[in-house]
Amino acid sequence: MTVWIIDDDKAIRWVLEKALARSAIDYRSFASADDALNMLDDDQPQVVISDIRMPGTDGLRFLARIKERHPQLPVIIMTAHADLDSAVSAFQGGAFEYLPKPFDIDQAVELIERALAEASRHENGPAPQVALPVLLGQAPAMQDVFRAIGRLSQSTVTVLITGESGTGKERVAEALHQHSVRAGRPFIALNTAAIPKDLLESELFGHEKGAFTGAQATRRGRFEEAEGGTLFLDEIGDMPTELQTRLLRVLSDGHFYRVGGHTPIKANVRVIAATHQNLEERVRTGQFREDLFHRLNVIRLRLPPLRERSEDIPLLTQHFLAKSAASLGVEPKRLSQPAMQCVVDYDFPGNVRQLENLCQWITVMAPGQTVEVSDLPPELKHPQSGALTSASAASAAAETDWTRGLSAEITRRLEAGETGIADDLTRRFEACCILASLAHTAGRKIEAAQLLGWGRNTLTRKIQELGL
Repeated sequence: MTVWIIDDDKAIRWVLEKALARSAIDYRSFASADDALNMLDDDQPQVVISDIRMPGTDGLRFLARIKERHPQLPVIIMTAHADLDSAVSAFQGGAFEYLPKPFDIDQAVELIERALAEASRHENGPAPQVALPVLLGQAPAMQDVFRAIGRLSQSTVTVLITGESGTGKERVAEALHQHSVRAGRPFIALNTAAIPKDLLESELFGHEKGAFTGAQATRRGRFEEAEGGTLFLDEIGDMPTELQTRLLRVLSDGHFYRVGGHTPIKANVRVIAATHQNLEERVRTGQFREDLFHRLNVIRLRLPPLRERSEDIPLLTQHFLAKSAASLGVEPKRLSQPAMQCVVDYDFPGNVRQLENLCQWITVMAPGQTVEVSDLPPELKHPQSGALTSASAASAAAETDWTRGLSAEITRRLEAGETGIADDLTRRFEACCILASLAHTAGRKIEAAQLLGWGRNTLTRKIQELGL
């Protein structure tokens, strides 16, 4: 087993060959990726270090082809200093690491040795994959949820899961399915708030060919896809009234019709619904059918917000850090005691989903293996203090009148001779609007777009344009 060097530059090959020879590492050199691919039929390297720009098959195409045949093989891609796009493409293609040119030869050898160690771990057999638990929690409220899931394991009764956004309602639905007699059948999830109103009926029940403009073929809906299994309807409180009627009929008599269809279809499906809204209040205001509410509310499970189970935060943090590290193929980060306390003390309006996102941020952005308070995002290091009194809030608003501040900023830029002021400030204003609205809706784009008076596509486009 050897290290393969692939570069059309003879000087680069010579330097790497001499360095590997000094380190007693076997090697084989190729002037093109095509030569290496031809040799791959007869031999397999332990590690590959390849240039990215070569005549014939370039490094990225070579990377894609070798990963198809040997997905665990570490491949180091060499690229120019300023070639950021190539570096990103290399990582997206599964490269072990990239090496910018010109490189320090000792660093190159060290990187190759790391790749060899990684290859040896795979040769000795992959580490046993411990199934990550769907749910974690030692808090009494979560233990109540676990006990309920256990009691429901032999039942197919309808369940209504309530709780704030980000508390893990879909994870609970998955657990109910996995521990039920329907576990071998499909689990189909549908967020009813994420589907446009005029498409939701077809999404749920399917449609016949020609049922409406664009219906060029018969399509099965989620009820048919979940046949014999479980259908999870998230954000059920946002379902349009006319569809509530159709759903009630399915739950009542066990049959439904495709859109444009005339033949009843039997629905052998367990329905689990979830919402972050107060359904009783929506029933009182006429926004939700009372008879459907009672059909869904057979067994109710309430998921506590993260602030009510702060004792679970260290356990969840460790779990999500390990999960993020595994997905990126790196060692899990560790939080120092002060940093962990800072995380535990945070309010987490986005609940468990926000904590998971934080752990992904830490895995990618924190510089060291041990994460200190200074490495955490600003919102955790400087959480907002208690609510202001009405008098102090009014005083603060007067002192920080944003239009006055904006006018001062424009004047300053004009006096400095800047141009393009309006475009720059508009971009910054829109970025503030987007970030604030997404924070307010716990990341729900449709709701954020509606609050801003935009369509979802507009919000998505602006997020991309602004690089958020």
